[in-house]
Amino acid sequence: MTIPPLLFALLMWFIGTGAVVWLDSRPTRTFRTSHRLSGVVAVAAMIMVWLHRDDNGTTGAYIGFGAAILIWGWHEMGFLMGFIAGPRREPCPEGAEGWARFKAATATVIHHELAIAANALLLFALCWGGTNQAAPLTFLLLFVLRLSAKFNLFLGVPNLSDEVFPAHLAYLKSYFRKRTMNALFPFSAIGAGGLAWWAWSAAEAAPENSGAAATATLLAGLAVLGLVEHIFLVLPVRDSALWRWADNNRAAKAAIKDYTGEAHHGL
Repeated sequence: MTIPPLLFALLMWFIGTGAVVWLDSRPTRTFRTSHRLSGVVAVAAMIMVWLHRDDNGTTGAYIGFGAAILIWGWHEMGFLMGFIAGPRREPCPEGAEGWARFKAATATVIHHELAIAANALLLFALCWGGTNQAAPLTFLLLFVLRLSAKFNLFLGVPNLSDEVFPAHLAYLKSYFRKRTMNALFPFSAIGAGGLAWWAWSAAEAAPENSGAAATATLLAGLAVLGLVEHIFLVLPVRDSALWRWADNNRAAKAAIKDYTGEAHHGL
C-alpha cells in the first residue's frame, strides 16, 4: 500500500512541474490560451473534488490529491505567465532594507498569494462535512511549503535556483538574497520533516488499504518532496537542472542571467 501512493505523489509532482515549466517557456502569445485551458482543467478538478468529497476509499484519495495538483498548477501558471502576481512589478528599490524591503517584496506577489488562500478556503468549503479531505489538505500543504521556500529566498540562501524564472519576472530576482544561511531555514527543514513524519504516522495508524491511509501517505510523500526542495536551497546543486528537458527558452533566459539585482542581494 505504501509504494503506489508515494509513486503517484512523485509522478504528479514531477509531471505537473514539468508541464508548467514547458508551457511557461513557450512564446508569450500562447500564454492566454494555455492559462484559459488550464483554468478549465482546474474547474473540472474542483468539480471532481466536490463529487468525491464522500469517497473515503483509495480512489477518492488519488482523485483529491491529483485534483489539488492540477488546481495548483493553474495558479502557478497564472503567476509565472504574469497574469496575477502583485501591484509592484519593478526591481527592489536601491538600498531598501528591513520593513521597506519586505513591503516591496510582498507587493510583488500579494495578489497571487491571496488567490491561493481563497482557493484553499474554497476547497475546504467544497469538502466540508465530507469524508475525503485529500484535496484541501494537499493544497494547504503545497501553500505552506511554498510560503516557506519564498521566505527563505527572501531572507537568503546559498542556492537561489532562479534559472527557471521567465524574462518578464526577472525583476523578482532582485528580492532574493544569497547568503550562507538564515535563521528560518532550520525551522523550515525541521517543519517539513515533521509534517512528513506526522503524515507517515497517520498512514501507519489508519486501516490498511483505506482512503485515510492513502491520503496520509500521499501527504507524507509531498512533504518529503518539499523538504528535498528546501535542501536544494543550501546545496551547491541547482534543482533547475531537473526541468531543463521541459524548458523551451533556455537561450532567452541565458540572456537575462545577469539581471539578478546583485546590489539588493546583501552578499
